[in-house]
Amino acid sequence: MIPYILYTALILSACFAFYKLLLQKETFFHLNRYILLSCMVLAFILPLVPVPQQLSFRKIDAEKNITLVKAPVENLTSTAVKEPTVQPTLTEQTKQVINVDVLLKCLVYLYWFGVVIFGLNFLMQAVILLFRANSKSVIQDGKFRIVEITGDKAPCSFGNNIFINPEKYEWETYSQILLHEKIHIEQKHTIDLLLAEIVLIFQWFNPFAWQWRKALETNLEFLTDDQMLQQDNVEKESYQFSLLQVAAPQFPLSLTTNYNQSLLKKRIIMMNSKKSNVHTTWKYFFLVPLMVLFACLFNQPAAQSQTLNSKGEAQKETAIQNGMKTDGNWFATIKGNSIEINFKSDENNSSSTFQLSEISNLPRDKQGEFTLTREAGTMYFTGKFEGDRGMGTYKFTANKDYSTAMRKEGVELANDNDLLVFFMINVKVSYVQMLKKNGYTDLDKDQVIPLAALDVNEAYITSIKKAIPEIDLDNLVPFKSLGIDKAFIEEIRSSGYKDVSPGNIIALKSQGIDAKYISDFRSAKNNNDSNDKEVSSNNNDNDNSDDDIIAFKALNIDKAYVDSFKKLGYKNISNSDLIGMKSLNVTPEYVKSFQNAGFQNIEAENLIALKSQDITPDLVKEYKSLGFEDLNLEDIVGAKATGTTPSYIKSMKAKGHNFKSLDRYVALKALANN
Repeated sequence: MIPYILYTALILSACFAFYKLLLQKETFFHLNRYILLSCMVLAFILPLVPVPQQLSFRKIDAEKNITLVKAPVENLTSTAVKEPTVQPTLTEQTKQVINVDVLLKCLVYLYWFGVVIFGLNFLMQAVILLFRANSKSVIQDGKFRIVEITGDKAPCSFGNNIFINPEKYEWETYSQILLHEKIHIEQKHTIDLLLAEIVLIFQWFNPFAWQWRKALETNLEFLTDDQMLQQDNVEKESYQFSLLQVAAPQFPLSLTTNYNQSLLKKRIIMMNSKKSNVHTTWKYFFLVPLMVLFACLFNQPAAQSQTLNSKGEAQKETAIQNGMKTDGNWFATIKGNSIEINFKSDENNSSSTFQLSEISNLPRDKQGEFTLTREAGTMYFTGKFEGDRGMGTYKFTANKDYSTAMRKEGVELANDNDLLVFFMINVKVSYVQMLKKNGYTDLDKDQVIPLAALDVNEAYITSIKKAIPEIDLDNLVPFKSLGIDKAFIEEIRSSGYKDVSPGNIIALKSQGIDAKYISDFRSAKNNNDSNDKEVSSNNNDNDNSDDDIIAFKALNIDKAYVDSFKKLGYKNISNSDLIGMKSLNVTPEYVKSFQNAGFQNIEAENLIALKSQDITPDLVKEYKSLGFEDLNLEDIVGAKATGTTPSYIKSMKAKGHNFKSLDRYVALKALANN
């Protein structure tokens, strides 16, 4: 919600800057009115509109582009990226994260508190105006209601009500005021102000929203003044003089259109300004690319549904929606030996490609009928083709014998819509029988649909079963969609990954891990020089490197990263330490900074602890400058984790707490926290 509100505020602010720089001084008041109203509405609508991926500057994750029709892979969780071991101590970074979360929650509550306050203010103003309109003395002047008020209040209008004190003005001035307010009412300016007030309810924190409302009100006054001067019985000098006479110390409510004295100088200047030349209207067209730019920069790109063929190449997925009706309209394009048909019914839209050989008697250049028959039923088309394009209506008739045959095989198709889906995918009874022959006896329609759509055929199942005899039916869908074949599985195993499970294979393939990457991984881990001193922690934690390959790939831990630490003397870093170092961004440069400061033998696990507390050599020097004896890095990590910073220690020393041991200050800080 908050990003949406901020995006709306950004659009509104940019539009205000555009209006202020280019349009404010133009005398196209009607056009300015619609620009101001349109921008207010667009500011709230534009963030919700997805843009095509090719136009969007935002990137979406590759996995969002891959549609697995049905792939419940529970085993995938076993290959999740390992988190670095973190001590239970509450770190400064953790505190900062918590503080940020608390701050964000406070901001959300503050925002909604403001919305409630300004919403109540809006309702209160509306109630007061309606009360005044119905409780005061009223003169009915056609569709206008002239409400007589008392006191030194400026005249104004709301809806079809004109609020005015008739005793204050001479007849000529009084008549001009009424005519002015009637123009406001005729042109429904109250709607503009109500919309602006609603915008302020949700954008109360945005100073540009307040300026926007002011600009909108100013333009309405310019527009009304312009309409007044076009009246035959109104002279410019007389009208401007009446504006001066209306000056009053009390101003009406913000929901009303009024004789706004605060804009008096601007209105008189605008009335005497030269009319804008029509050639300056080019400025208005720059608003369109501005809005397009905002959409391309910030809007969510529209997802393009894709699947992967057996070679791992992306291809468009046949759009088959459960909501597709059995009758509707069709639009088709012939492409070579195939025909792409788009089916439309009510709000549903789906498409599929068929071979021309499946269709009989295409009506060329004249109205006619043709059919497409499959085991699940027959699609009857009425219409005609002109060249390679055609259109018309369609109706699907289900094959009841097919439904009965499927029921015998254990697949229940409840209605014609189910049969239509099986028709579009072209699921044959023999396909279900093949699945059962290969050991998949407990089938339902939701399992058959993705298997058939991805063309998981008998040859593919047989080849996979040679590598994994007990392959689960649900794993065949992600296997096929990711292009996993018997050769890939054997390559993984030949690289040393012997006991790989289907879930592991899916995770490896989805991460782009192949046999070469695994070989490089093992080479980087095992190619140690026995003559070099092992500075890091010994590899005694029984690391199962096979389980860490996916984590390494996800964190982009490659041979170059491992070798960069070998050059610094770290020849046998454990997998868990490497994962922890990479996740915390422990770089060779970070290690060198400590080595240059005289710390030569820092173990890998201590590097992780130092980085987790954001400890640098300069901070270590600052601790040492406080005069502690026998200070080591572990002491500094513990002190920083508890918030015992050099500044805290200095403040305690200033209060008379002079300890020789850092532990005493840590204990003092712990007591203060409790």
